[in-house]
Amino acid sequence: MKKTNNRDLRLAVVGHVDHGKSTILGRLLADTHSLPDGKLEFVKMTCRRNSKPFEYAFLLDALKDEQAQGITIDAARIFFNTKKRKYTIMDAPGHIEFLKNMVTGASNADAAFLVIDAEEGIKENSKRHGYLLSMLGIKQVTIVINKMDLVDYSEKVFKKIKKGYGEFLKEINIKPLSYLPVSGIEGDNIAKTSRNMKWYKGKTLLKTLDEFNSPDLPINKPLRIPVQDIYKFTKDGDNRRIIAGRIESGKIKSGDSIIFLPSGKKTIIKTIEYFNGNKNNKDIASNSTGFTIEEQIYVKRGQIAVKIDEKKPFVSTVFKANIFWLGKNPIKQGNEYDIKLGTAKVRAIIKKINKVIDASTLSKQKKRMIERNDTAEVIFELKNEIAFDTIDEISETARFVIIDGYEICGGGIIIESIKDKNEKIRKKVLLRDEKWITSDISQKERAVNYNQKSQLILITGKKGSGRKLLARDLEKDLFNKGKYVYYMGMGNVLYGVDSDIKVPSNMNKREEHIRRLAEIAYLMMDSGIILIVTALELNKNDINLIKTITETDNIVSIWTGKTISTDIVPDIQFKNIDKATIESIKNVLKEKNLMFDPE
Repeated sequence: MKKTNNRDLRLAVVGHVDHGKSTILGRLLADTHSLPDGKLEFVKMTCRRNSKPFEYAFLLDALKDEQAQGITIDAARIFFNTKKRKYTIMDAPGHIEFLKNMVTGASNADAAFLVIDAEEGIKENSKRHGYLLSMLGIKQVTIVINKMDLVDYSEKVFKKIKKGYGEFLKEINIKPLSYLPVSGIEGDNIAKTSRNMKWYKGKTLLKTLDEFNSPDLPINKPLRIPVQDIYKFTKDGDNRRIIAGRIESGKIKSGDSIIFLPSGKKTIIKTIEYFNGNKNNKDIASNSTGFTIEEQIYVKRGQIAVKIDEKKPFVSTVFKANIFWLGKNPIKQGNEYDIKLGTAKVRAIIKKINKVIDASTLSKQKKRMIERNDTAEVIFELKNEIAFDTIDEISETARFVIIDGYEICGGGIIIESIKDKNEKIRKKVLLRDEKWITSDISQKERAVNYNQKSQLILITGKKGSGRKLLARDLEKDLFNKGKYVYYMGMGNVLYGVDSDIKVPSNMNKREEHIRRLAEIAYLMMDSGIILIVTALELNKNDINLIKTITETDNIVSIWTGKTISTDIVPDIQFKNIDKATIESIKNVLKEKNLMFDPE
């Protein structure tokens, strides 16, 4: 075993219901004299008064509101110290109905005790909890075989459970650090070596606890800072714009060249800031930090800051994941949910259910749905691209939760990035941005000077639906209001920059036509212009491609006509165009804060 360090350690205690987790923890607190003065005697006296047999598990309930002498239990969390270090111990519920609580408690653990009742043996949740520990990436696990007093401290029973459970753990790639026979109620092998099990030559539970390795901070991994928020200051001439987030891995310092993904925006870190603290010039993983940048580029919550010269995360709209489902309603192929990964939240569809896994038997089934407490391998397709890592690379940016409505109903880990339709385009955009010659006039300066934000207004619909007439009227109205605006029909592109591919032998070049349109839009928006484009029957893929290339959310899509003939979800639909149409469009632009003076 590697040498341990003395950083605080987070321990999860899991196992089937009534297998004695709370008893073990209560006994540990009592035998290490970690309880407040008089607490043990008080609980024993209360039991006598109520003609109730004393149990060490009662100590946890008695301490829920305790805030003294270094021992606190809050929502099944125990703050516990040994001479070696501090611990946060999560006592996870064992009943199958409370798997969500178990996952929540164990999700950030560095190590785990998995408790099995020696008399009852291996139960369904013993295996289910083991499988979930594996999915959560917890490698340090000790199997605690409790209630040895009920089986006369039998070495044979201990070895039988060790063999049976060991075979199961091998299948899910967990190699336990040790198997530990104990009796929580009698105190055998909790804080002191048991005289009843002389055949056992290993360590006590207390010594095993101190043998766990506190994890090293992931400072040597590539930088990952999911953007939490952007703070702006104005008081006393303070014009700082601080980007805030938690450093999940890596380290930063002033002068580092960084890129925000998936947007592809590049800049240099100017200063590193702390709330109510002094400026510093560096920071490391696990710290929440803030920093300013040299060039004031547009950055939003959910993007991930990474170093330009380090390995970058994947950027895609498709990935393969292992998930566990705890929602009341089953998942079916084609269902839509919100996925929250780091600070990014995106709408996703279950594109394919590869297999459903029974966590207690590990049997794989070809099912069309994922029911409550099932685990499965699925492929997600996201509405918008996000940046992420796979679990074998950087776990901090590979874990996500699944939200159904307003409730977290599941979670998962990303095991593979899958190339999506815009993969090649994305690489071209990154190369373009790398070679882009920037102007000395920033977009912010242009916006202030022009009294508008650059934007793209896409007007689409069926042939003869009034697209071009609406575009011309909108252009004229905005121009008369003093806006810098330009109308460009798709024909301008097809018979201009696309003339080399607009020939009868190349009729299937729609993607390239859209790509070139988007590049023109990117140029014009970079100049601060409001660009109005008309195109015939744009679809969802077209819009995603345009967003990928223009790297902006300042896009408004409008469908003209009574019926939508593609899979697009437009911002506005006008079944009929009348005098009020222009004002409706301007109101949407105002709501999106794209027009500073819409009147």
